[in-house]
Amino acid sequence: MRVAVLNRPGEIEVVERADPQPGPEEVRVRVAAVGVCGSDTHYFDHGRIGSFVVESPLVLGHEASGVIDAVGPGVDQSRVGQRVSIEPGVPCRRCEQCLAGRYNLCPRMRFHATPPIDGSLAELVVTHEAFAHPVPGSVSDEAAALLEPLSVGIWSARKAHVGVGSRVLVTGAGPIGLVAVQVARAAGAVAITVVDLNDERLRVATDLGATSVVNPSRDDLSGAIAGAAPHALIECTGNAAVTKQGVSALAPAGRAVLVGMGGDEVALPLSAIQEHELVVTGTFRYANTWPTAIGMVAAGIVDLDRLVTSRHTLQESAAALVAGRSDPKGIKAVVSPQR
Repeated sequence: MRVAVLNRPGEIEVVERADPQPGPEEVRVRVAAVGVCGSDTHYFDHGRIGSFVVESPLVLGHEASGVIDAVGPGVDQSRVGQRVSIEPGVPCRRCEQCLAGRYNLCPRMRFHATPPIDGSLAELVVTHEAFAHPVPGSVSDEAAALLEPLSVGIWSARKAHVGVGSRVLVTGAGPIGLVAVQVARAAGAVAITVVDLNDERLRVATDLGATSVVNPSRDDLSGAIAGAAPHALIECTGNAAVTKQGVSALAPAGRAVLVGMGGDEVALPLSAIQEHELVVTGTFRYANTWPTAIGMVAAGIVDLDRLVTSRHTLQESAAALVAGRSDPKGIKAVVSPQR
């Protein structure tokens, strides 16, 4: 099979490797589509994210879909030919966090494209059968791959307690911000304000359910939310100044969910947090989101195909990883390893 390997920062090489074989309780998936995530681009640029360092050739990509073409011992043979979306993290399912239902916090998690675990920019990948989720025919291959970022949006909304009547502030209109908008709308939010510097992305946010948009280069956030402070902040930029402003804008008892990855430290308005009893929390991946994500897309509640703005072959993986830089309208690049 062919795989796209990150040899060092800025260098992707397509090489041939032996076809992987599924072991007990595993399935092999012929990969149809892989979405490019900001973390993939960060590894491409810098060779590391925090303490996760690329020390040997690594296959990137963790948003993937495809068709099961082989199964290992203990797996129902009828799964061969099944279209699936791959949940890219396989926990141990035995530790304290897993048994408490927080398997995203499993210390022994094996997550695609997190060193030293290879990802899904490959023609074939092997994963545990429980994390290859069947998808109906109404969900496209690309949408099935993008169930991963949708899961981030679902998890963020759950952490933010978004529900009927909520007022939500989403900072950042990239792929995660745009799915957060759709999830908030589906959950019953009555006001969804989106902040971004990119007018094209703000236009898409409006199309997908935002009730107001703010470009801080010319608009005033305080004016946009005057008299109706948000109950929830879903912060998707990782920018320290944006995070501080967003937390400060919350209504009393509001919840700030920090999704975007920025610096290791950020200044927060402690007096506002204390006086208004705000809750500030991080997010780390997701848990038990795929069934919800599949149902939302299959029912037409969330539109993931709308996010795809460029398509690439496996040989074009390097271009896919930086596609968003050259196109101001770019939102999500997708690689098709079978092309």
